[in-house]
Amino acid sequence: MREPTSNTFLIIQGGGFRTAFTAGVLDAFIATRHHPFSGYLGVSGGAIALSYFLSEQFGHCYKAMQVMATDPDFVKMSRVMSESGYMDIDRLQRVASEVVPFDVAKAMHTVGGRQLEFVLTDRSTGEAEYLRPSQRNWVDVVIGSSTLPGATKGRHIIASQEYFDGGWSDPLPVKRAMDMGAKRIIVLRTSPATVRLTQSWPDYFGSIYFRKHPALSRCFTHSHAVYNATLDLMEHPPSGVHIHQIAPAMALRSGTYSYSTASLEHDYRYGLDLGLQYVFDQQRIGDVIAELHC
Repeated sequence: MREPTSNTFLIIQGGGFRTAFTAGVLDAFIATRHHPFSGYLGVSGGAIALSYFLSEQFGHCYKAMQVMATDPDFVKMSRVMSESGYMDIDRLQRVASEVVPFDVAKAMHTVGGRQLEFVLTDRSTGEAEYLRPSQRNWVDVVIGSSTLPGATKGRHIIASQEYFDGGWSDPLPVKRAMDMGAKRIIVLRTSPATVRLTQSWPDYFGSIYFRKHPALSRCFTHSHAVYNATLDLMEHPPSGVHIHQIAPAMALRSGTYSYSTASLEHDYRYGLDLGLQYVFDQQRIGDVIAELHC
């Protein structure tokens, strides 16, 4: 594995089942031992993908997604009106421990002294919280980051505090990376780089559902604006900060909640191709720079 390059951060966006694309890109990094990062930030499904990347388990994230997609107990429309939601996010605990085991000890070793945070939303304030996982609570923190209101149980308790999906409070934690000292930022996206958001139906529903909880209502009301403001920041970063995005050219075949085994495979292979192309481009740039210094 390459030694980390100082102040180079990897940010991984969430996206539900679109994370198959992310898994492909990161498997390309694992296969080519491309690991120049000194810091990491993962959100929602991006936290799952980042975990398997840090444990260097090629193919495991994609396999975990296939397992959940074909598990008849993971998605049950009969649970739509229940507190657990129609997606049982807690089954991720079983997947990570038994079905597609996550090597948390290896991930901890890979991280070492590097910076690592997963983004969650504090359910009491609607604000982003940035948690560094330990070996003991790693999967717990990932579940908290991935707990989608409405689709899943909508809350996950860590150390007596309730959290839900970090994508609602800080979907692209670029500013957070800058605050942590990042000067070169690689943002792994699950949506085309230029696509901006308007308030979605889940956001609108959340803003109404939590109207008696103003902080949470504001979180759902302004989530799309936070996302778009981050796109502005990436287009015009501060002097000395360089940002590169790895993003699909068009909408992926899988959606946040919609998927098929065929769409997952397509998006995974697409991500694998883009990831390999990115690594080879970086190697060519490195070769040119080396020649210039000869």
